[in-house]
Amino acid sequence: MAGVSFDGVSKIYADGTRAVDGLQLEIEDGEFMVLVGPSGCGKTTALRMVAGLEDISEGVLRIGEKVVNHVPPRDRDIAMVFQSYALYPHLSVYENIAFGLKLKKTPKEEVRERVQKAAQLLGLEEHLDRKPRALSGGQRQRVAMGRAIVRQPKAFLMDEPLSNLDAKLRVQMRAEISQLQTDLGTTTVYVTHDQVEAMTMGDRVAVMRKGELQQVAAPQELYDRPVNLFVGGFIGSPAMNLVDATLEQRNGELVAVLGGNEIVLGRETRSARPGLEAYAGRTLVLGIRPEDLEDAALETDGSERQQLRGKVTLTEALGSEVMVHFKVDAAAAATDDVRELAEDAGTEGLAERDTEGGATMVGRFGARSRVRSGEEIQVAVDTRALHFFEPESGLGIYDGTEREETNA
Repeated sequence: MAGVSFDGVSKIYADGTRAVDGLQLEIEDGEFMVLVGPSGCGKTTALRMVAGLEDISEGVLRIGEKVVNHVPPRDRDIAMVFQSYALYPHLSVYENIAFGLKLKKTPKEEVRERVQKAAQLLGLEEHLDRKPRALSGGQRQRVAMGRAIVRQPKAFLMDEPLSNLDAKLRVQMRAEISQLQTDLGTTTVYVTHDQVEAMTMGDRVAVMRKGELQQVAAPQELYDRPVNLFVGGFIGSPAMNLVDATLEQRNGELVAVLGGNEIVLGRETRSARPGLEAYAGRTLVLGIRPEDLEDAALETDGSERQQLRGKVTLTEALGSEVMVHFKVDAAAAATDDVRELAEDAGTEGLAERDTEGGATMVGRFGARSRVRSGEEIQVAVDTRALHFFEPESGLGIYDGTEREETNA
């Protein structure tokens, strides 16, 4: 096993396009690192550079201690699992798993032992004589994993391996791949567009945008303390609600004014984000995650000042919870970051309408909520979990250093 190191690595195409721009990333030995971001952000290109399938334009790439910029793919001792599985239809499961070992002229007995062990790990023992066409999508994915495992590589590279599976099977395979990586302890670089996969599978997650690394951190840190508006809006499902809010100082209190609504920021919020004090009188982008909004009728200790007034436009009952879409008298955020997030989510038209007639927000309400479409509602806000971003730079506001950086 070995770590993978990107030291200022860039990929520049002939037309000048920088698919990856100065990537600086250390992936530790045995770590499960997920690269995530919108389509075209450079995550797959970065993976392909590790595999040797893309030339490196600038910088240094290491696998372990070895610089591999000009090392052929076959000599890098890595194994790649593709979105398409890339199985040979005329070969049996056993032959597909053993294919790479046979190319290396591995002794037959060792091939048999490694294939049997991989098949046992993956629950494929009863299917070794079958052809890929006789397997389900999940079983084919396991065969592709088996082919990678038997090589005992320094690192696994996985390029959206679950994207061809149905939703239920994806959940199952996410858990299986995570458990398998834990058992094997092999360094793994996993590319996905699905941020739910990223959050549930990675030891750390690297968020990319337009070829540049935005933030790399443990999943919970990304969620709780996004470095900028793009990361905050990209991570989380449903996505973070983003609206304009003006901060005002009133009698020693800090108040966020959202159109016709006001939220008083409590002591806990102000102590966690002392940098907010310097923004009094300015309009910022306020981020509220759906799970931090609740039907006020279900709250017993909610203060009137910590509530939003809205009108329900849609409800989605999911059994354990209700997704409630409601319109509030506030301006939806309309920065370049927000527009890019809307474009990636395919909601550009909805976002444009929200800039005119108030903002549509989504709340993750408890299953006991009985709100209905068309109703006027009060929505309780957990002020401890609010996020604030500078509209110009998009930086998250925490301890005040981001203001210094912006003004530098």
